[in-house]
Amino acid sequence: MRIRSSVFACFCLILEVLGIALFLRGFFPVPIKSSFSSKSKLSDVPPEPFTGRSLNSSKVPDALFKRVVIVLIDALREDFVFGPNGRKYMPYIRHLVERGSTHSFVAKARPPTVTMPRIKALTTGSIPGFIDVVMNLNSPALLEDNLIWQAKAAGKRMVFYGDDTWVKLFPKHFMEYDGTTSFFVSDYTEVDNNVTRHLDSTLKRDDWDILILHYLGLDHIGHISGPHSSLIQPKLMEMDDILKKIHGSLILKEAEGALPYLLVLCGDHGMSETGSHGGSSEHEVNTPLVLISPAFKKKVGMEKPSTVEQVDLTPTLALGLGLPISQNSVGRLIQPVVEEASLRDQLRFLHLNGHQLSYLLKDSMPAYEKEEGYEQFRVAEKSHGNWVKLVVEGNTSEVLTNMGKKVFKQYLEALRAMSEALSKQLGKYDMYSMVVGMVLVFQLLLLLLLAMPEALSSASEVDLPVSSALLSLPFYLLCLLLSSVHVLVCTSAESSCYFCSLSWGLVFGAVALSSALLCILVSMAARRGAKPPGKSPSHGGVSGGWSLSELDILLLAGTAGHTLSLSASSFVEEEHQVWYFLLNTLCLVVFQDVCRKYFRERRANIESLEDEDYLLPSNEGDAVASPLADLGVTDAGSEKWLALATPPLTLACCRLLRSLNQTGVQWAYLPDLGHWLNSLEHKMVLSLFAALSLALIYFLVQRRCSWVSKIALALGLLGVYSYRAAVGNVVFPWQHGGGNMSKGTVEARFVYVFVLGILFTGSKDLLRSQVITADARLKSRGLWEIYSGVVLLVALLFRAHNLPVLCCCLLVQTLMAQFIWKKLHYDAAQTTIMHYWFGQAFFYFQGNSNSIATVDISVGFVGLESYVEAPAFFLTALSTYAGPLLWAAHLVCYLSSEKRSSVAVGHGCYCLALLRSVPAAAYVVLVTALRYHLFIWSVFSPKLLYESMHTLLTAAICLFFTTMEQSRRP
Repeated sequence: MRIRSSVFACFCLILEVLGIALFLRGFFPVPIKSSFSSKSKLSDVPPEPFTGRSLNSSKVPDALFKRVVIVLIDALREDFVFGPNGRKYMPYIRHLVERGSTHSFVAKARPPTVTMPRIKALTTGSIPGFIDVVMNLNSPALLEDNLIWQAKAAGKRMVFYGDDTWVKLFPKHFMEYDGTTSFFVSDYTEVDNNVTRHLDSTLKRDDWDILILHYLGLDHIGHISGPHSSLIQPKLMEMDDILKKIHGSLILKEAEGALPYLLVLCGDHGMSETGSHGGSSEHEVNTPLVLISPAFKKKVGMEKPSTVEQVDLTPTLALGLGLPISQNSVGRLIQPVVEEASLRDQLRFLHLNGHQLSYLLKDSMPAYEKEEGYEQFRVAEKSHGNWVKLVVEGNTSEVLTNMGKKVFKQYLEALRAMSEALSKQLGKYDMYSMVVGMVLVFQLLLLLLLAMPEALSSASEVDLPVSSALLSLPFYLLCLLLSSVHVLVCTSAESSCYFCSLSWGLVFGAVALSSALLCILVSMAARRGAKPPGKSPSHGGVSGGWSLSELDILLLAGTAGHTLSLSASSFVEEEHQVWYFLLNTLCLVVFQDVCRKYFRERRANIESLEDEDYLLPSNEGDAVASPLADLGVTDAGSEKWLALATPPLTLACCRLLRSLNQTGVQWAYLPDLGHWLNSLEHKMVLSLFAALSLALIYFLVQRRCSWVSKIALALGLLGVYSYRAAVGNVVFPWQHGGGNMSKGTVEARFVYVFVLGILFTGSKDLLRSQVITADARLKSRGLWEIYSGVVLLVALLFRAHNLPVLCCCLLVQTLMAQFIWKKLHYDAAQTTIMHYWFGQAFFYFQGNSNSIATVDISVGFVGLESYVEAPAFFLTALSTYAGPLLWAAHLVCYLSSEKRSSVAVGHGCYCLALLRSVPAAAYVVLVTALRYHLFIWSVFSPKLLYESMHTLLTAAICLFFTTMEQSRRP
């Protein structure tokens, strides 16, 4: 069965996306949960240990606090309170920390440090996984046992104001609430005013027991301008005043003889040095936890806060309110909170916490009896029973007190060991689904590698032995064997597997596909062994086998070396360094090829190459202006020196862009040009850079567009600058400092109109060239106009200091296409790999990294007045992957303008599929081998998400290739 290489590559990528999706479904673990479907009840509370004949009471000790107020400030870093600027940022809270009746802690949040998983951790005491990052966009109701449900079941009256994620997680739990969307990050004033406006009336009332306030403004400021913004101090002082008001109101309402109140100040996560969150850096995981209550002793000075886990707040609040601990909680009681209670009550609190952890340990680990913490708890429980017996008998000796303190220490050690054991078991991997996905991805990679000589030949076709494979006996034997394995695994597995839950039709289809791929692989391998390839893909039909140039060796070795380097977590964290090195090396090798061409080849060859145009000439002549004319180049001598200058100029651009945005993990905190440009004192310099970048963007893009699109592009870029001026990033020359800044909604929508107009014009020309008339010039212009529309949209989404990144991207594309790829006769495979390298490098030039924390979600709300999920997700994804997307789009336009476009597009599509399959297969194999190591959660999980999105993007590009080109042979 003969099939075109572009169609074959598209088919392989679609199956690869399915294989990676199945692998990820098994890789993201199911969080540790108790097998009991019902929630904990007071009737389930174990009795107090007692060695006598009569059982002691099984009731929970009386509540320690009558009323609890939880103030959660989103993205509150611990140094904002406990650091050197704490007295300046939050003076009242800092005074309470130093001199008040408080307990202060540094609460460590587990990655992913995203709002919804953190709220789940605070209310359930469990540790969410990375799958909750996706669910963060549309939080479903929380069904597992949690503190909010327990409070409602106990008759506690709860009031909530703030992030509507709480309302989605806990519907019908609050007697009064007012939710505010957390995703519209351009707003950092109204989002907090909507919470504060309810405070005065709520604090005057006595009809509530628990008040939860979730403030979002600080998080939004971080996303907009970072943790060192001038907006940080006013916002924290505003929060400090609110806490002062709440504390004062609680003091006035305190009645003599009644239970005391508890005021909790906490953060759900921190904030990185770039203002984002989601990763595992110290500033993202360290949050302050301040507990304020007259039940605590007054401080006499500033003490270094001890460290606790964020999940420890759940059992502490539950026991403090007289509630059962959530079944799935892995937290342990914060002991200083109960230190003023009697020793018997303290031991009872620790016993309840230990009993809950021991049952969760028993339910989640088969060999729970061998766990050190479980054995320690049983010993402590027995000693506790002996101590209670002596107390009941009226013994009051000093020996009894020392024995109680010893039991107390035994409980603390047992709780620590059990909590750590449960935390290390972050979840249960679905290994069966992971193996099936891994096998499918690996088979597709081998298929692409075996088909490479045919796919990159001049015919650009692949001969797949499909019929012989499906009619062979091994195919049916493999289907029977794999079906038997599936039945065996699904009937003997201790835990349910996702792949086992699929219908038999889908399972049999997957089994048949895997068996067929294996038979095809064996047939193609046998055919390759019998008849080695006789054509070189790099030289279109020249016999003599494979012929690799120095550039080919670099491209192959670099791509393979990058894949091998990702076996170390440090290379994943600092992957940008690998791409910067490869790109610099590529420029040097290209410079060597240019020198060879212009100084060692014959003059006749040079003159014959000078007649080639950048675009495919039509019978009517090329009416589109040449880049040489735009650059003032009219003779071969100038062209030679421009060609020689292109690699050094590309190196200079790359060095400039490296200094613009620090990225990675280890050195992301270092200052860079982006920080310098975004400072207030350099606002005029940033404005000048932005204006020059937009002018150069217009100059580089407009020459391939129609006059209508040129006008729309010019007005759109003017609108981009107006938008940046409206939000205060840059200034107009005539703008006065006292002018009020808007949110830029009108200006952004003005640009959207021109983006849609350019895309419509390009799509119209493209459809006309494909349906009405076979005009290659019209088709090429349509493609370039669509590309220019995407460039305009990216210019709107990029921050002002990142506009030089877009400008350099377009400049390098223009120079490389005109003076390198075309003039040096690089084939489609070489050009595709170079586009891939440049796209990967520009992903990091933007300031991105393999950490979720570098995703700039503020761009998802450019031109929006409220949170709308679909456009917000699209704009955020487009801005994040703008580098790879622009280089992939340029590859489409460039290859489609080749004289033998059908062959070139087929080669390019195939190379794209191969380039994405190699790292995808490496990742699934590597992560399967390292699945038990904790560091893959903070390093490999975000990278896997990025690779999956990139593979999906590449599949879309190949689909576009396939639909654009006719299926006939060239």
